[in-house]
Amino acid sequence: MASPMRSLLTDLSRYVRCFHVFLAKSTEHQTMKQFVEQQLPGLLASTGSGKSAINILSVGGGAGEIDLQIISAVQASYPGVAINNEVIEPSADQILKYKERVAAASNLNNVKFTWHEETANEYESRMKSEKKSQKWDFIHMIQMLYYVKDIPAIIRFFHSLLDAQAKLLIILVSETSGWETLWRKYGSSFPTDDLCTYVSSAHIKGILDSVGLKYKIYELPSRMDITCCFAEGDNDGELLLDFLTETYEFSKNAPPELKQQGSIREKRKARQKGVGNVRFSLYRKIRNFNKRSRSALHEDQNLCRRSSQVQIPPSLLHYRRNWSNVRCANA
Repeated sequence: MASPMRSLLTDLSRYVRCFHVFLAKSTEHQTMKQFVEQQLPGLLASTGSGKSAINILSVGGGAGEIDLQIISAVQASYPGVAINNEVIEPSADQILKYKERVAAASNLNNVKFTWHEETANEYESRMKSEKKSQKWDFIHMIQMLYYVKDIPAIIRFFHSLLDAQAKLLIILVSETSGWETLWRKYGSSFPTDDLCTYVSSAHIKGILDSVGLKYKIYELPSRMDITCCFAEGDNDGELLLDFLTETYEFSKNAPPELKQQGSIREKRKARQKGVGNVRFSLYRKIRNFNKRSRSALHEDQNLCRRSSQVQIPPSLLHYRRNWSNVRCANA
């Protein structure tokens, strides 16, 4: 008998509701905004130099909250310079919210927006069929590589669209996160099919290394309160659980043996004992790499190491308790 479990991506409207609960329960966007405000201007210091217009491509731009933060940072670095911002986003609902956010903003007079209601793969196919070769000064792919069919191919494609001195930014879940622990243990039981593929920073690092691309890694601490997942009948809890497992109505459709396994059962016991809020840390790694020739990149792969103090569960891989290795390629 076929499992009734199906991917959350089969219902985009529910996915969006789940995502909104996730944002409300986590510090993800606050962490990203801090990075955009404090780190991004320095990374884009030479990207728009001498240009009359800066071209930005947002892959999986969602409702535009982070996109507008990025645009604001670019405007601050290059005041008065025109910006062409194109967005690839498959959800019509998210695009509508994005447009509403733009309409409500007051500082976007020099920004031209174009939205494409399609996936990254559909955009690639369309560009190739139309034989277009648009170049971009900055491309960002924020939390969207889980939803493409061939991750190495999609990275190669968008990297090929970078202009000279351009940057490609990838944000996704860290290999040292609680999310990684959950999916490493139970991912094979979730209905990912071809709609969703779990991937972490470790996978992306391997892909970039294999093609000789130079990159830098920034690790950002983020937290999420999952207490509501253990309150029977809690609507936010149901939606958040769906988002964590990428499963449509997980609590209704998952087999009992899966729902009762491992850490899920232990966290439920902890809450019954009155432990209080159940939380786990999420760490997002941001990768930013320059466009250079493969040979130059290969020759410039010596990595320096430094430690930054962050909170990391003691059981994760080879990372030391309460410490994370931050790797930065030589410039």
